[in-house]
Amino acid sequence: MTGKVALITGGSRGLGRSMALGFARHGANVAIVSRKMESCEATAKEVEAHGVEAFPYAAHAADWDSLDQMVDAVYERFGKVDVLINNAGMSPLYPSLDQVSEALFDKVIGVNLKGPFRLSANIGSRMAEGDGGCIINVSSIAAVNASPNSEPYGAAKAGLNAITRSFAYAYGPKVRVNCIMAGPFLTDISKAWDMDAFAKRAEEDIPLQRGGDPEEVVGAALYFASESAGFTTGAILAIDGGAH
Repeated sequence: MTGKVALITGGSRGLGRSMALGFARHGANVAIVSRKMESCEATAKEVEAHGVEAFPYAAHAADWDSLDQMVDAVYERFGKVDVLINNAGMSPLYPSLDQVSEALFDKVIGVNLKGPFRLSANIGSRMAEGDGGCIINVSSIAAVNASPNSEPYGAAKAGLNAITRSFAYAYGPKVRVNCIMAGPFLTDISKAWDMDAFAKRAEEDIPLQRGGDPEEVVGAALYFASESAGFTTGAILAIDGGAH
């Protein structure tokens, strides 16, 4: 990845932070995007410790104007984007399906689907007109499994799987578009889980009988971004311990 530029949404924590540091270890400069600038700046310092450049930027993943401004700023800073990772996601809790508000539904679809669509269109078109590149979407097994208590999220991630294939067709052959379909990872979000109940479910429902470590997503992202994946596009790779 030496000399490459990776732009990662949701890049300040969880899977995004792990991928930012993984790409930095392999020589990439990294644009770290999330809602909170303080978090972006903290991760940027960790990235820069690997001797590469980091560009922290606060933007809302569902706001097209905010995303467009962010993309312009990244291109002004680095002159290019070689790798776009649409990692930002959210799934707020709600008491029952009939109590899902329109605002909550729109927010979940916005962050998980609308934002990746806009970023892929904006940056993908620039890649196609330039030297090419790759886009990596981060989906969820909620896209293909029943998703109790996170139905809007599952629907949005199913849409992300769909646009992965469509954008691969639209922007090939110079732009490759692939998707990591993630299972349950033990990120900071998992601190709110009932871990005893999760461990019991994992033993019953996940062949590897555990949640994933965030570092276990990095190799797949590096593969999709590398020339080793030169004949791989439109792929949806489950990294979920076999849960789906």
